[in-house]
Amino acid sequence: MSAANITVDLRQMILAIENAVSLVGMNDTNHGKRVGYIALQMSQFLGFSRAETFFIYELGLLHDCGVSSDTVHSHLANLFDWEMSDIHCHIGYDLLHKFKPLERMALPILYHHTPWVDLQKQSISPFNKRVANLIFIADRIDITAAPHYGPNILLHVDSIKKSIAEKQGTYFNPEFVEVFLKISIPEAFWLALENRHIERFAWAMGGRGDSDRITLTDLKQLAKIFAYIVDQKSPFTAQHSYSVALISRRIAELYGFSDTETIKIEVAAYLHDIGKLHIPDNILDKNGPLSPTERAIINQHSYETYEILRLVSGLEEIALWASYHHDNDLGTGYPFHPTKEALPIPAKIIAVADVFQALLQDRPYRKGMTLEEAVGILEEMKNKGKLDSEIVSLVQNDAEHCFNLARMEISLEELLG
Repeated sequence: MSAANITVDLRQMILAIENAVSLVGMNDTNHGKRVGYIALQMSQFLGFSRAETFFIYELGLLHDCGVSSDTVHSHLANLFDWEMSDIHCHIGYDLLHKFKPLERMALPILYHHTPWVDLQKQSISPFNKRVANLIFIADRIDITAAPHYGPNILLHVDSIKKSIAEKQGTYFNPEFVEVFLKISIPEAFWLALENRHIERFAWAMGGRGDSDRITLTDLKQLAKIFAYIVDQKSPFTAQHSYSVALISRRIAELYGFSDTETIKIEVAAYLHDIGKLHIPDNILDKNGPLSPTERAIINQHSYETYEILRLVSGLEEIALWASYHHDNDLGTGYPFHPTKEALPIPAKIIAVADVFQALLQDRPYRKGMTLEEAVGILEEMKNKGKLDSEIVSLVQNDAEHCFNLARMEISLEELLG
């Protein structure tokens, strides 16, 4: 099968990105879904076309794609207005403006924290101004309501409305405030934002089957976007996913995989660590041994990767390859413990690439190793059965090339260009 014949549901991939980004901060995993839902309800009332309404919903899901760190998430969640909120807007714009399937979202994301009075001064289209501010008001409605979600939400509706209404004409388009005040009269508007209901809604939207499908080529580019988001979580993992993908691709070529399978392995490698967005920054950046509790949290990340990817139509194989990267033939890895026969070669390739790159990279508790030291560790792990013997040998025989790939530095522009 050629790469062009492999397609993936775009809306489901957008939901996957939202699921990943919503893991940041650990205290709210449905913010993007609620923003999408609120913006959808408002856009329908405002008379946007059906296509525009779905676009606005997906934009709501993806609006915070520039958020990677707990600190940024905390400020955005706890402050109605934060002077540095534009940073994640710029990152989101940079991630999407060259990716054709989602490039229309770039400008609204860039301006989705710009107050309405300031937005009028920007030289962008009226549609982008309206959509950016629609996402802004939906975002702040959810942030204002977030402390009250649960059985008592209806007791706080008036105070939430008052807080938003006070920003009419300054932060928000007056028309949008009036629409919000009207559509939020029914109790159902608020009850729909409860976690179990909003997750069902997102599930239903992801299963509609009316979304665009993207090719493997576009999927690879989208996987790079995922990788950048993940790698920015910690300064010690900068470009880790990117380097693991390059090494995995090289190993797959040496192993003899077809061009299509090689690209799929590369994509899985870009995506392998997305579950790390759920790990607190202070654990990833800890300068010392992990406690048993911290290790238990770390050991959850590859399962989180699986849960994020497994429901995307067309991504089933890649989801397994990405999430098995800490398992091994001995059953001593984590988190699935598959049998030797059930552990696919692509997962073993990513596992070797992951270890090799991590050994060469500076970490908070040690400096990056030399090539000789890293190859020695691979040899030890091979001899113990923790890494596949044949794959390790391929890296050892191509060590200089793999070393250069592991240490390659690349700008965001080069990564996404």
